[in-house]
Amino acid sequence: MKRSEFLDRLNRGILTCDGAMGTQLMAAGLAPGGCGETWNIDRPDAVGDVHRRYRAAGCDCVTTNTFGGSSAALDRHGKSADVARLNAAGAAVARSAAPGAIVLGDIGPFGGFLEPIGDTTESQAAEMFLAQAKALLEGGADAALVETMSDPAELAVAVRAARQAGDWAVIATYAFGRADGVFRTMMGTTVTDAVAAAIDAGADVVGTNCGTSLSLDDYADLAAELVAAAGSVPVIVQPNAGSPQTIDGKLVYAATPRQMADLARKLKSLGVALIGGCCGTTPEHLKAMVQAVGGRP
Repeated sequence: MKRSEFLDRLNRGILTCDGAMGTQLMAAGLAPGGCGETWNIDRPDAVGDVHRRYRAAGCDCVTTNTFGGSSAALDRHGKSADVARLNAAGAAVARSAAPGAIVLGDIGPFGGFLEPIGDTTESQAAEMFLAQAKALLEGGADAALVETMSDPAELAVAVRAARQAGDWAVIATYAFGRADGVFRTMMGTTVTDAVAAAIDAGADVVGTNCGTSLSLDDYADLAAELVAAAGSVPVIVQPNAGSPQTIDGKLVYAATPRQMADLARKLKSLGVALIGGCCGTTPEHLKAMVQAVGGRP
C-alpha cells in the first residue's frame, strides 16, 4: 500500500488497530523474556492465530510480531543475523492470517541509548532501523509503525529510516507517563515537543501507545493534548487496559471491554483518527472498542 493510499483510506474515516501481541503469545506458551520474533518462523500458526482473532474482532489494522526486530534487540537472544528473515516472516504471517487488513510493520526501540547518553551513534541506529524497515516491506507490510519510543531523537532516526525504505506511510508513537499533571516521556519530553519532533522527522501519523501507570481518564486527557499539538496531522492512540496492578505476583490489567469501549468513544469524539490497544488488551477488548466507534462488525 503506497503512502497516498493509506492516507486516502484514513481520510475516509476512523481506522481501528489491534491490541497486545506479547501477552497473547505468552498465553500460547512463549516464556517470559523469550524472543517472540522467532515464532514468526518457528510457530507461525500461533502468531497467525493472534492476527486472525484481532481481525475477527473487527480491527482494520494488524501489527506484525516484530517489536523487538532490530539487530540490537535480537542480539540479546543471539539472533542479530536473522533480522531480514524474522521481520519479513512477521509481515508475511500477518498478511496471510488477516486478509484484507492493513498490515503495520512494527518497529520498536533498539533497547539502548543514543550518544551522548549511550554509545550508539545515530548512523548506527539508522542502519539498524533501515534494515528492519526494508525487511518488513519485503514481507508485505503496508505501513510502518514506529512505536513505544521515549527519546524523540531515536524516534526521529527510526522515522527517517522507515521513510527511506520505501513509499509507505509512517506512524510514530511515544510512551508517556504523567507526573504533577504533566505528560512526559521517560526522557522528560513534553507532548508538544514530542509531537513536533515526530512531524519534523516526517511522520504521517503521530500519537501514543502504552504508558506508565496511566488510568483510562489519563489516556483521554493525553489524547486531547496530542490532537491539539498535532494540528492537521492525524493522531493515533493505543492505550493499555488501564494501569497495571500486581496480584499474586502477576501483572494484571483490569480494565474491562466495556470500559475500553467507553474510552474508545471518548477518543473518537476528541478527534483521534486511529484507535487500538496496547498492554493487557485482548481481542475481546478490541471487539468492544471497534463496535463503540462504529467500525467493522
